[in-house]
Amino acid sequence: MAAPKYSDELREREVRLSPESDPKPVIRRLAEQLGMHHEALRNWIRQAEADHGERHDRPTTAETEELRRLRKENAELRRANEILKAASAFSAQEMDPTRKKW
Repeated sequence: MAAPKYSDELREREVRLSPESDPKPVIRRLAEQLGMHHEALRNWIRQAEADHGERHDRPTTAETEELRRLRKENAELRRANEILKAASAFSAQEMDPTRKKW
Protein backbone atom coordinates (compact mmCIF):
# COMPACT_ATOMS: atom_id res chain seq x y z
CA MET A 1 0.00 0.00 0.00
CA ALA A 2 1.21 3.48 -0.82
CA ALA A 3 1.91 5.94 1.96
CA PRO A 4 -0.69 8.68 2.36
CA LYS A 5 0.18 11.81 0.45
CA TYR A 6 -0.89 14.10 3.28
CA SER A 7 -0.04 13.73 6.96
CA ASP A 8 -2.66 12.86 9.56
CA GLU A 9 -2.04 16.19 11.30
CA LEU A 10 -2.76 18.10 8.08
CA ARG A 11 -5.90 16.07 7.49
CA GLU A 12 -7.24 16.71 11.00
CA ARG A 13 -6.46 20.44 10.82
CA GLU A 14 -8.08 20.95 7.42
CA VAL A 15 -11.21 18.99 8.32
CA ARG A 16 -11.50 21.00 11.53
CA LEU A 17 -11.03 24.33 9.72
CA SER A 18 -13.64 23.70 7.05
CA PRO A 19 -16.80 23.81 9.19
CA GLU A 20 -15.35 26.51 11.47
CA SER A 21 -14.89 28.94 8.57
CA ASP A 22 -17.48 31.68 8.31
CA PRO A 23 -18.86 32.19 5.75
CA LYS A 24 -18.62 28.55 4.78
CA PRO A 25 -16.04 28.38 1.96
CA VAL A 26 -16.42 26.48 -1.25
CA ILE A 27 -14.34 23.31 -0.87
CA ARG A 28 -12.57 23.86 -4.19
CA ARG A 29 -11.48 27.37 -3.18
CA LEU A 30 -10.42 26.28 0.30
CA ALA A 31 -8.40 23.40 -1.15
CA GLU A 32 -6.64 25.76 -3.56
CA GLN A 33 -5.74 28.06 -0.67
CA LEU A 34 -4.36 25.09 1.25
CA GLY A 35 -2.44 23.77 -1.75
CA MET A 36 -4.20 20.45 -2.00
CA HIS A 37 -6.56 18.65 -4.35
CA HIS A 38 -10.20 19.56 -3.76
CA GLU A 39 -11.43 15.95 -3.92
CA ALA A 40 -9.00 14.91 -1.19
CA LEU A 41 -10.38 17.63 1.08
CA ARG A 42 -13.98 16.81 0.12
CA ASN A 43 -13.46 13.11 0.95
CA TRP A 44 -11.83 13.97 4.29
CA ILE A 45 -14.75 16.20 5.23
CA ARG A 46 -17.31 13.56 4.23
CA GLN A 47 -15.47 10.88 6.22
CA ALA A 48 -15.26 13.14 9.29
CA GLU A 49 -19.00 13.80 9.01
CA ALA A 50 -19.67 10.04 8.80
CA ASP A 51 -17.44 9.42 11.82
CA HIS A 52 -19.39 12.02 13.82
CA GLY A 53 -22.77 10.58 12.82
CA GLU A 54 -23.71 13.49 10.56
CA ARG A 55 -23.78 11.34 7.41
CA HIS A 56 -25.27 7.92 6.87
CA ASP A 57 -24.35 7.35 3.23
CA ARG A 58 -20.88 5.98 3.96
CA PRO A 59 -19.35 3.73 6.62
CA THR A 60 -17.43 5.19 9.54
CA THR A 61 -13.69 4.70 9.80
CA ALA A 62 -14.22 2.10 12.54
CA GLU A 63 -16.69 0.16 10.37
CA THR A 64 -14.29 0.25 7.43
CA GLU A 65 -11.43 -1.04 9.58
CA GLU A 66 -13.62 -3.82 11.01
CA LEU A 67 -14.75 -4.82 7.53
CA ARG A 68 -11.12 -4.94 6.34
CA ARG A 69 -10.16 -7.09 9.34
CA LEU A 70 -13.09 -9.46 8.82
CA ARG A 71 -12.34 -9.86 5.11
CA LYS A 72 -8.74 -10.73 5.91
CA GLU A 73 -9.85 -13.22 8.56
CA ASN A 74 -12.38 -14.72 6.14
CA ALA A 75 -9.67 -15.20 3.48
CA GLU A 76 -7.39 -16.90 6.02
CA LEU A 77 -10.20 -19.23 7.11
CA ARG A 78 -10.99 -20.12 3.49
CA ARG A 79 -7.33 -21.01 2.88
CA ALA A 80 -7.24 -23.14 6.04
CA ASN A 81 -10.47 -24.85 4.99
CA GLU A 82 -9.01 -25.71 1.57
CA ILE A 83 -5.91 -27.19 3.22
CA LEU A 84 -8.07 -29.28 5.55
CA LYS A 85 -10.20 -30.51 2.65
CA ALA A 86 -7.11 -31.56 0.71
CA ALA A 87 -5.65 -33.32 3.77
CA SER A 88 -8.95 -35.08 4.41
CA ALA A 89 -9.18 -36.28 0.80
CA PHE A 90 -5.58 -37.53 0.93
CA SER A 91 -6.24 -39.35 4.23
CA ALA A 92 -9.38 -40.97 2.89
CA GLN A 93 -7.51 -42.13 -0.19
CA GLU A 94 -4.71 -43.63 1.93
CA MET A 95 -7.19 -45.51 4.12
CA ASP A 96 -9.27 -46.87 1.19
CA PRO A 97 -9.26 -50.71 1.51
CA THR A 98 -9.89 -51.17 -2.22
CA ARG A 99 -6.80 -49.17 -3.17
CA LYS A 100 -3.97 -51.20 -4.64
CA LYS A 101 -0.83 -51.11 -2.63
CA TRP A 102 2.38 -51.36 -4.62
